[in-house]
Amino acid sequence: MDLTDACFAGAARQAELLRSGAFTSRDLVAECLRRIDRHDRRLNAFRLVFTDRALADADHADARRARGDDAPLLGVPVAVKEDLALAGLPTTKGTAAVDTTAPDDAEIVRRLRAAGAVIVGRTRMPELGLWPHTESTWAGATRNPWSPDHSPGGSSGGSAAAVAAGLVGAAIGTDGAGSIRIPSACTGLFGLKPQRDRVPLTPDRDVWNGLVVAGPITRHVADAALLLDVLDPGHDHTAAVTDTRRLRIAVSLRTWGPGIGVHPEVRDAVLDTAGLLADLGHDVTRVDRDLHDISGPAGFAVRYLHSAATTEQALDRPDRLDARTRAVAALGRALPAPAVRAALAHTTRLTRATDRLFAEHDLLLTPVLTRPPLRIGEWDRRPTLAALLAAARMTTFLPLWNITGNPAAAVPAGHTSTGLPLAVQLVAATDDDRTILTAAGQLERAHPWTDRHP
Repeated sequence: MDLTDACFAGAARQAELLRSGAFTSRDLVAECLRRIDRHDRRLNAFRLVFTDRALADADHADARRARGDDAPLLGVPVAVKEDLALAGLPTTKGTAAVDTTAPDDAEIVRRLRAAGAVIVGRTRMPELGLWPHTESTWAGATRNPWSPDHSPGGSSGGSAAAVAAGLVGAAIGTDGAGSIRIPSACTGLFGLKPQRDRVPLTPDRDVWNGLVVAGPITRHVADAALLLDVLDPGHDHTAAVTDTRRLRIAVSLRTWGPGIGVHPEVRDAVLDTAGLLADLGHDVTRVDRDLHDISGPAGFAVRYLHSAATTEQALDRPDRLDARTRAVAALGRALPAPAVRAALAHTTRLTRATDRLFAEHDLLLTPVLTRPPLRIGEWDRRPTLAALLAAARMTTFLPLWNITGNPAAAVPAGHTSTGLPLAVQLVAATDDDRTILTAAGQLERAHPWTDRHP
């Protein structure tokens, strides 16, 4: 395996190669940095690249290994999204509106470094994480490695683009309404939104009133399990990947809210995956019953807009935000307090409804998105409210699981007729991330998705 192949090997395989002595961390990190220098001018995946520190950390990892030390991610290059605190830098959240520097690394970053990971850079996101694409007027567009005319999704678009392009072995994203699953689906990666409160967001707490969690965006299921073993110690995620147990899987194509269509190629990807799971011996059942009424999407919209407003208010210079971001925050400020309280209170009813589903099934299989990836700038000419409605239709299968806190993942499921990635979503019962890893691991072994590179 040469260094280019190693860049596309994924974090788990990279850790094995480094442990075996096939490469040094210095070799691997330097090659990732060369690839960033060559490709990121066009992709725009990184907000910051830490060239000098990354090379120094790689040398430190090699010195540790020479002394006989080891760690789960020793010397592996990773990237982190720009809403995670890095000591001495402003936590920019996709904006130019933050001047205050963070005194310490986020707990996620601290755990990555303690596990030996080399933080290569900080990846881009749309302002305040509000959109399923990664674009702004001042930073431009982050582009999809599979097609530069298309978006890698959002809000963890930079993280996904960096992994898909072989610029890092893995990346961390955050997900408040699909922001790990959307870009993973758009770029042919595995992206897992863990169970709420499993991965600490410290120094932040209760981000977006509990909607936001952090998790891995990776090439392989085993990569995600390895990162979760580091970020959520005490649970053996890696062992779950090779589990062969039979599962009860519900399949649904019913959207959250009426009148929302599902693209034929997306529908086919879900049904083909259901067929593959049945062939693998699982009990697969079509379940298209209502989990909730229209008050569910309306309540989520209230929470989303309220979160935009409160996040804007915490910025140093909100006047530097794009006009569209300010317009979304203004909608949030206009919400009456009783509406916000009612939306938050609705969580209990939604959770009870989903608990009933998972009393009968181990997993739920749905689309991730209702359509293939967006084109760059596709919604630029739409008024803010129209763009919000388009985003809600596109992501209809995702935000319920941020409200209830259930783990959910995007799993690659082939490509469109034009070569763009497709994906399906797997959702599990509360605190059952490992079952998602089990099913996804079986799907990857049966139908590998990493044999094609962008």
